[in-house]
Amino acid sequence: MSKAKKGVVWEDREVLFDLPFEYLKLRSGEKVFDRIEPIEDTKGNSGMKGRLVVTNLRVIWHSLGSPRINLSIGLNCFISTNTKIVKSGLRGTTQALYVLAGYRTNKYEFVFTNLSPNCVRHYTSVVGVHKSYAVSRMYRDLKLRGAFIHNKQLRVLPLEKICLNEQGIWNLSSESGNLGTMIVSNVRIVWYADINDGFNISMPYITIESIAIRNSKFGEALVIIIRATAGGYVLGFRADPKERLLPLLTELQTLHQAYTEKPIFGVEMNWGSEVSKPTYDVIEELEEIGEPRGEMGPSLYLASQQALNKEDAEIQPVYNPYLGLAIEPLKDGFTLKSLFEVQTSS
Repeated sequence: MSKAKKGVVWEDREVLFDLPFEYLKLRSGEKVFDRIEPIEDTKGNSGMKGRLVVTNLRVIWHSLGSPRINLSIGLNCFISTNTKIVKSGLRGTTQALYVLAGYRTNKYEFVFTNLSPNCVRHYTSVVGVHKSYAVSRMYRDLKLRGAFIHNKQLRVLPLEKICLNEQGIWNLSSESGNLGTMIVSNVRIVWYADINDGFNISMPYITIESIAIRNSKFGEALVIIIRATAGGYVLGFRADPKERLLPLLTELQTLHQAYTEKPIFGVEMNWGSEVSKPTYDVIEELEEIGEPRGEMGPSLYLASQQALNKEDAEIQPVYNPYLGLAIEPLKDGFTLKSLFEVQTSS
């Protein structure tokens, strides 16, 4: 698997399993909306505690004990989300989040169970970000003959800023061409016909492979090549006089490059007071976990992880006769003897 092609956004378009750490890193423009643990991937990795990371492009789950076990579900692959009664390896029969996703010719069913009692935050996080992604497709999808022009005015998106409004631009898709107007913003290039603004096209920079000037049967033309994943169109435009083309090309290439370096995906969430946003890159924290260290990997005991919520933080110390001291209650499956042993006895 190669993700080396610069500028190609794959995170929201693919469903992938057991990715190397470098592919779990946040790409430019990708941001984390929520981080929830412990979460069980009940169908694929029952009985294993993990972390769910919700971004503006995908949902990532990885095992806390063995980060090599992970999955990345692009939001564009989501078909449906709902709740389901399942049998969890760690919680028994419980209600979980059910996600149906499609990628290429395959369909995938994911079931995520929150292991914290009475916590359903993963429902609101995943469902909410999926809805926000679905209603912001104009930032990312090429659109032909859409309702984004009204009375010869562009319906501006919430994060959009208009940079250019070029009149007298010919679309060369027909034998005689169509005279129209090109509107250029920080997220897309829009053209519509002057005689009928319903004949139009919206081309987000994320869908554009390249912009150049080439010769055509109409003379020199501005040629915009759309990525194969967005339709593979080759669109030509002409301006009179032709001296206008070079400055327009320079402006479009500059805006396209700026977008590529810092994309605007249009997925925005306001959780209010219910869900707090992380203040750091949780994928970098995943890298710090690194490779499983020896045989103790998943069994590593971290006392600081006991206080994961308010209820845990209020647990009182208990007297332990083995030490003769009051200590924090041990997690299930651990004894003081096993913790003090450097090498397990056979």
